[in-house]
Amino acid sequence: MIDLTNITIEKAHNSLTNREYTVRELVDAYLKNIDEKNANINAYLEIYKSLDEQIVRAQKMIDDGSAGVMTGIPVSIKDNMLVTGEHASASSKMLEGFVAVSDATVIAKLKSAGAVLIGRTNMDEFAMGSSTETSAYGITRNPLNPDYVPGGSSGGAVSSVAMDGALVALGSDTGGSIRQPAGYTGLVGFKPTYGEVSRSGIIAMASSLDQVGPIAKTVADAEILFNIIRGVDVMDETSISETVVRDTREIKKIGVPTNWIEQGGIEASVKKNFDETVEKLKNEGYEIVSVDLPITQYSLAVYYVLNTAEVSSNLARYDGLRYGLSKEGKTLQEVYEKTRGQGFGKEVRRRILLGAYILSHGYYDAYYKKALDVQNVIRGELAGVFKKVDVIMTPTAPFLPFKFGEKMNDPIAMKLADLFLAPANIAGNPALSIPSGDAEGNLKHSTHFLAPMLADDALLSFGKKVEKIMTNY
Repeated sequence: MIDLTNITIEKAHNSLTNREYTVRELVDAYLKNIDEKNANINAYLEIYKSLDEQIVRAQKMIDDGSAGVMTGIPVSIKDNMLVTGEHASASSKMLEGFVAVSDATVIAKLKSAGAVLIGRTNMDEFAMGSSTETSAYGITRNPLNPDYVPGGSSGGAVSSVAMDGALVALGSDTGGSIRQPAGYTGLVGFKPTYGEVSRSGIIAMASSLDQVGPIAKTVADAEILFNIIRGVDVMDETSISETVVRDTREIKKIGVPTNWIEQGGIEASVKKNFDETVEKLKNEGYEIVSVDLPITQYSLAVYYVLNTAEVSSNLARYDGLRYGLSKEGKTLQEVYEKTRGQGFGKEVRRRILLGAYILSHGYYDAYYKKALDVQNVIRGELAGVFKKVDVIMTPTAPFLPFKFGEKMNDPIAMKLADLFLAPANIAGNPALSIPSGDAEGNLKHSTHFLAPMLADDALLSFGKKVEKIMTNY
């Protein structure tokens, strides 16, 4: 029997190449868990119909000696990534029934590596949410404790891994949507430097902030998946060339924004775990330095101005005429109203309205342009801080997972889940969330690390050391 709880990509790769089990036996073990758990958890919306074909291809690569480390590895895919011949809906009624005619670049890279794509996972509609409660296809439950949310918007992706329904997953992170749910389900979440991973073939929410990244049980697995999907792409002009010099510093000095953390409304248990984690790292020889981030702490406010503006612009294409849902009306205006009113959920409509207001005449300079100006100041502030420290450390979220419905009627409280995560998207920096201890209710604590631009490899190398420290204590 395959031990899915403790399996890693390296262990699975060795077992597959040593013929201890076949790709089909490995995938079937995950499918068994999906059959048993998904009705309750609702991590998967659909298992890909191409699954058998993928299994045969991966096994052939192993048999003929052309297999790489990801060959035969089961991966779940967030429902905003295009896979040829498969549905992709961004968990919205607006794209119900939409079938992709091409692969996202990250999907093409996974296929080339021989990975097995299990199916598409549930998410907050168009990635708008922090709890996976806004999906048009029902909530996703936290496998650690089904009474609690798994976080979002990549709630289905993290839950697929946490319930042993996939070895690793691909998520997308616009303001914390990989790192926060990974933290809420006891997993590792990595948001790469903006442009290190292509966005081609990803259903856009906020194009200047969106970034695809890995979700895994270990930092090593996240690193392997990241190295498969990273790289320049002619289909994405924002992707970064391999010739650009990366930041390869060894991380020794850790910055802690003490004032920000103390003002962040952090739950007592989260603060206690964070302080204990700081002490563990200090005991292992890392230098802890208090840093001041007077402007960066407003990243969440800047994020929601830029995010809603780009949402309003990106989602204007769903008009009932070109593709997606279309509702009949006597006039063009009626077609728009019926299609968008019925196709979009409440949170999506809220952000479209806010974005349209922000971009409207008379408010563009007051809100959108000012947010862009502050974004540049935040980038400068972080660049300055990273001349003094190698990484910035905070809790992943100011509070533990909450029960369903607790924050749905308070959008501001919900958005505070991304308080410490938004700077990475605003500035484009890489960031990593790592489990840092047990919490009540079978839940987990998580700690977050923000690194300098292009220091992805350095951060992952550091993350493996932190993970080992957390495991040994």
